[in-house]
Amino acid sequence: MDTASLKTKILTYLSEEGRCSHATIADMLGVDVKVVDDIVTEAENGGEILSYGALVNWEKCGKECVTAFIELKTVPQRELGFGAVADRICQYPEVKSVMLMSGGFDLAVIVECRTMRDVAMFVAERLATLDGVTATATHFVMQKYKDAGVIFERDTEDKRGNE
Repeated sequence: MDTASLKTKILTYLSEEGRCSHATIADMLGVDVKVVDDIVTEAENGGEILSYGALVNWEKCGKECVTAFIELKTVPQRELGFGAVADRICQYPEVKSVMLMSGGFDLAVIVECRTMRDVAMFVAERLATLDGVTATATHFVMQKYKDAGVIFERDTEDKRGNE
């Protein structure tokens, strides 16, 4: 197997199951664990692997958390494009994702706050006041069914009329 396809397979295993050990990956691919270690280290140092983490269903943990998808219309800055506004938005700890998109809006921002009011205040005080932002549209996530490729377990019991 060539190095590029080996690297792709290793990164795929890690992206699907971040807890998969290098030894397990080496066994699955039939290579020495040192080869896996070296490829992973190179990918980390080269910025290909950006982070490791767990996808948590916070609703099951009882944590109050509101997720919102915010669309922004912006005026691109000369020679910087949309990157200057995006870079500033990325600095806020509430912001989980910032993406340039096509369509009626320019940037998509995903935020997590404790309450809907906190999201509203974040949009009004932080996003809408940024130079270059001309419009916002906020959409609150009501229920997550699938996130990062993982299907969330749902409570299927019908609770209507059970008061």
